[in-house]
Amino acid sequence: MKNMTSKLYWIVLFFVVFLSLIIATSTVDVPGGYALFTVQSGSMEPVINKGAIVLVKTQETYETDDIITFNSKENGSLTITHRIKEIKLVNDLQFFITKGDANDAVDTTLVEKADVIGKVLVSIPMLGYPIAFARTQTGLIALVVIPATIIIYSELMTIKNEAVRLLKERKMRKLSLLENAEVAVGMEVMDVQDEIKATEKKIEEKFFKKKKKNTK
Repeated sequence: MKNMTSKLYWIVLFFVVFLSLIIATSTVDVPGGYALFTVQSGSMEPVINKGAIVLVKTQETYETDDIITFNSKENGSLTITHRIKEIKLVNDLQFFITKGDANDAVDTTLVEKADVIGKVLVSIPMLGYPIAFARTQTGLIALVVIPATIIIYSELMTIKNEAVRLLKERKMRKLSLLENAEVAVGMEVMDVQDEIKATEKKIEEKFFKKKKKNTK
């Protein structure tokens, strides 16, 4: 049972860290020209399914049959991931004719090279759904904040228990200067643990209060 709990702990820890890194990577610029995007349509199926996460990287040149992610001319906040079907030069500027693999026709708008974010290097199916949810306030609290708080609380409880054990042992004998310092640190850890517990309670109350309000 203890072994299963330990495995579950590390799985949750890995998930929280991985999810946090994915969210951070998908919202800020990453050195090296890398970026992450969530695919929100099935236009590239079956190669890239709806709900997948794609990792793209800026390239010096792009070739026919490359799958690229680019900014939409019609909607500046929208990104599209389609395949290059043809490359054209217009007034010494390079443009791409693109098409979704699942679409019957090519895209009606030419894609200028300056609008290309990068070439798709890899796609991870289904991961886009939890990432999209985690970007919302409710999702961030449910998938990141609460699990992270539980992990921190668990670690502090372990430290606290160890500190209590040491305190009990050292009450039976005279403490050295170093041991007195360690006792003081142990007391500080217990104070921090109490603060974390109070903060966790406030987060949970706020989360459930908002959830209750939304269901009315």
